[in-house]
Amino acid sequence: MPETLTGRYVTQTAAAEYLNVTGRTIRNLIARGDLTGYRLGARSIRVDRAELDALLTPIPTAGVENR
Repeated sequence: MPETLTGRYVTQTAAAEYLNVTGRTIRNLIARGDLTGYRLGARSIRVDRAELDALLTPIPTAGVENR
């Protein structure tokens, strides 16, 4: 069952489902410093939903100016 994106911080699994990538990709983004991981206790890691949206950048298309 997919996790819902409620609240500011979400699990790595929910973040992966939101971006339609694997959990491994989320871990790699955290390791590279492209995404901030926040530790909750000894094992749980959460990510900020706003940072997930910030990762996405529009692809310019021919004949259309960047907005």
